[in-house]
Amino acid sequence: MARTKKLTEEVQNDIFTAGNTEMPQLKDDTAETASSQADAAAVDAANETQVDPEKKEGMSEAPASASTEPGTPEEPSSPVMPESGEAPAAPAPDEPEAPKPQSKASRKAGGAKIGKGESPAEDGTPAEEPSAKTAKATRKKQPTTPVLTIESGGEIETQEDREDLAWHEVQNAYRTKKILTGVLGGIEKTETDKTIAVVYYKEFRVVIPMSEMMINPMEDDRHNYGEMMLRQTKILGNMLGAEIDFIIKGIDSKARSIVASRKEAMLKKRQIFYMGTDASGMYRIYEDRIVQARVIAVADKVIRVEVFGVECSILARDLTWDWLGDAHERFSVGDQILIRILSVKRDSLETISIKADVKSVAGNTSRDNLKKCRVQGKYAGKVTDIHKGTVFVRLSIGVNAIAHSCYDNRTPGKKDDVSFAVTHIDEERNVAVGIITRIIRQNI
Repeated sequence: MARTKKLTEEVQNDIFTAGNTEMPQLKDDTAETASSQADAAAVDAANETQVDPEKKEGMSEAPASASTEPGTPEEPSSPVMPESGEAPAAPAPDEPEAPKPQSKASRKAGGAKIGKGESPAEDGTPAEEPSAKTAKATRKKQPTTPVLTIESGGEIETQEDREDLAWHEVQNAYRTKKILTGVLGGIEKTETDKTIAVVYYKEFRVVIPMSEMMINPMEDDRHNYGEMMLRQTKILGNMLGAEIDFIIKGIDSKARSIVASRKEAMLKKRQIFYMGTDASGMYRIYEDRIVQARVIAVADKVIRVEVFGVECSILARDLTWDWLGDAHERFSVGDQILIRILSVKRDSLETISIKADVKSVAGNTSRDNLKKCRVQGKYAGKVTDIHKGTVFVRLSIGVNAIAHSCYDNRTPGKKDDVSFAVTHIDEERNVAVGIITRIIRQNI
């Protein structure tokens, strides 16, 4: 027994000695493993946070295990021997270390939250690629490069901007029933054989049916010129290029088409200017008042004007004090002229009629010019008209002249340049009487 006890003590001493010899080596291996794992955790935390050095001061400190400097092993603790005398087992080097919790500051600095099942990218953002719709919206939001203008702070208005602004004005006019003004640009027939007038307002096409143009020719024995529709179409053709008023009756925002009525606009103007009164109780348009009018049609011996919703024809003798051979020489469609109201009939809103002239607005200079004319004097002039052998001449000095004979072998014609010799001066009618000595130039 004594021998056996002695052998047992020797064996325990050997084991204890061997354990003391192997423990430093195991502890060194454990420290190296812990150090490498701490280095890896520190690198991952740095990649996830991406925090500036200045912001790191406000962040909470990482766990003590993660803050250990790389390469510094932990101090070995005193070995604890099991009762059985066996050495403690070292952790396997290949076994991964459990992830360490991050502080709130680290999670905030790491960027957006990572949803369930998502894997974070190296820069801390989700690795999911943006969709095509998101990319398209991003491209639309990007501001375009501003145009460099010549003037400092100047703005450039594109064609699209002008059209949008004009269409916005059309929509407002449609809601408020505002009177707009456009240029009569065409006459068309629809598939159902209906005649329509085409008006252009700021590059928009406005359609007005013939029934809404308020063209009402006189119907009596003196003015029987054929079928009413043909007469209306002829009058409308003479009005091409004229400015007309209209009120929008309907719009199509997709096609940007407009349907309007001239009749409603004219009746509205009549109500305001002919039937309504001003603050003093007077009509706005009355006899002997000078008003502005639009020329809507021109013929050789007559022009047609529109005066605040009422149309009126003015003959050549009421246009000017001079003898006028062709009204086209003085007036054109689209002109705005001054006229004097001679009479007004306001029986009803739809039957209002007026008479007016143009020559009374301008002073009569014929009498003063007649003083410049001398008997037996010769003057150049232009033939304005020929009626029953009598030639009417407008002299270059501003005097009206009448010639009953011509010494030239050629027959004088309208608009010919002639040489006129004065034989008599009629001061009562303010004309010079004489003969045509020769034709300077014929108008062929």
